[in-house]
Amino acid sequence: MVNKKDINQKTIILVIYYNSKLPGYVMKFILLFLFILGTASIASAQKQINIELKKQLDSILQLDQGIREFGDTETSEKRKDTIAALFNSSKEMLMKSQWKIMKEIDSIHLKKVEAIIAKYGYPGKTLVGEPTNTTVFYVIQHNPGVIPKYYRLIEKAGKSGELPFKYTAMMLDRKLSSEGKEQIYGTQVYGMQILNPQTGKKDFFQYVIPIKDAKNVNKRRKKAGFDTTVEENTKRFGFAYKVYTLDEIKKIIKPSK
Repeated sequence: MVNKKDINQKTIILVIYYNSKLPGYVMKFILLFLFILGTASIASAQKQINIELKKQLDSILQLDQGIREFGDTETSEKRKDTIAALFNSSKEMLMKSQWKIMKEIDSIHLKKVEAIIAKYGYPGKTLVGEPTNTTVFYVIQHNPGVIPKYYRLIEKAGKSGELPFKYTAMMLDRKLSSEGKEQIYGTQVYGMQILNPQTGKKDFFQYVIPIKDAKNVNKRRKKAGFDTTVEENTKRFGFAYKVYTLDEIKKIIKPSK
């Protein structure tokens, strides 16, 4: 939809361009008017943001991502100190209780965002700005049990531009994977101990959960907004991407049962 204010501004600019010999005081008046109009537009846009809700979601996002960043091998020691302070803990204590804390805050955050959803629907870009609009996605993504309940909400937010579509793609992959189906965008990986028939011992086996139409996955990833290929993304987890089918994975993990 065309904004009438934009049309008015463009019209005034054209008037200035084609009437550059206007008296100085007229030119100054026009330029002042444009400045005031632009300032009013910015102020109007800012009023649409729910500041209190944004603060609440920013706090949730900081803790949700912080506890996970702490366990990332690429996180610097200085950054880990900052994260530990956020949790009123030392690095050593946070390292020992990281998974317990993560589980606890995921549960607490879910209750909070469910109340927010009940009141506002999905709090997207229009309501809370970016990257705050990713908060509810992360909380639901980290509570897989409720993904079937909220996936359509995330899908709608992604298709309407209230949330970057790549997040919808990530949740779809997790939903399909949890249902024992092939994923679409190759975002979900898994690891488990399996029995090595040659040594008789258990080895840690990591793999990208089978992808539907795997040969075209990178085309889909690019269209969805991902800036890495499935091969590049897999390297982040410390292993190389290999194509598997669901049947092949079942045969590989069968000896571990």
